[in-house]
Amino acid sequence: MPVTDPGNPQEHGLHTVSDVMTHTVVAVGRDASFKEIVQMMEQWKVSALPVLEGEGRVIGIVSEADLLPKEEFRDSDPSRFEQRRRLEDLAKAGALTAGELMTAPAICVHADAALPQAARIMAVRHVKRLPVTDAQGLLQGVISRSDLLKVFLRSDADIADEVRRVVIDRVFPGQHVGVTVEDGVVELSGRVRDSTFVPVAARLCRAVEGVVDVTWEQDERARGSVPPSGPTGP
Repeated sequence: MPVTDPGNPQEHGLHTVSDVMTHTVVAVGRDASFKEIVQMMEQWKVSALPVLEGEGRVIGIVSEADLLPKEEFRDSDPSRFEQRRRLEDLAKAGALTAGELMTAPAICVHADAALPQAARIMAVRHVKRLPVTDAQGLLQGVISRSDLLKVFLRSDADIADEVRRVVIDRVFPGQHVGVTVEDGVVELSGRVRDSTFVPVAARLCRAVEGVVDVTWEQDERARGSVPPSGPTGP
């Protein structure tokens, strides 16, 4: 179920999934055997593999969680209650191929989706990685939680430059607002004509990839409040 962000995130200065995703992806076909899947996971140090069909269309995902029921129920005799409660796991305990083991349909994301959207999908669906597909559902790469954290590796100088261009020059044109960044924390300073725009600027700064937090130092003549860190709505 690929999901795309409306519009073009790059037009708004946002990084997209394609900027941080891993392009070389290990995948299996529908007929891959149980043992082959385990061997590939061990060889490539991954916890899940996309399952492909045809020219590379993603049809599902097989993960360690899909494989574990075979070991769990290997020498057990589940009660009738447990059989009813865990029908899917019991079916996977007897599965032999990727097509029988996989979770389908696959939860995917498009390469042009914004990074916050990919993060939300992972959080809501409780998955550690997402296959990246094109409009036809063909595999383009994979993005993981660690990939999403790469934005916090941006240099302080790069963050400061983007904050000036994307936020300060637009919200406070022609006004002197200082921007310093240390360890990803943005500190804005100066006096502005209308302090009601301070919370707006702070929120926009937090939307810049790599920003950890935002503070504002204003003089007594134009002191505004900076909203606390955290979600600011959809």
